Amino acid sequence: MSSIKKTSLHDGKIIILELKGNYVGGDETDELRDEIKKVSEEGNTKLIVDLGEVSYLNSSALGVLIAAHANYAKRGGKIKLCQLNKNLENLFVITKLSLIFDSFSSQVEAIASFSD
Repeated sequence: MSSIKKTSLHDGKIIILELKGNYVGGDETDELRDEIKKVSEEGNTKLIVDLGEVSYLNSSALGVLIAAHANYAKRGGKIKLCQLNKNLENLFVITKLSLIFDSFSSQVEAIASFSD
């Protein structure tokens, strides 16, 4: 079972999506796509995806994150990741996605990075 918790900070300028569960290409991946699309359409340009309670992402979920990255970049925005476990860190390194996504060990660090 997966879920997404949405938190808005700094008058909605920063949105945090806390993911929980495994994202293996079914309804949970559709839910992730829909939630990112929704916050994007609301004009958000600073998104943090917290993967602290996610143990597995498949290629469909990675595709959702890549498409979201492209959408945000096109609008001058940024998606940052935080709290990746060792397996997810390795996945992002092997797929070279670590080159396009900034990753932080905590939400606090990810939030602070937007003030640069």
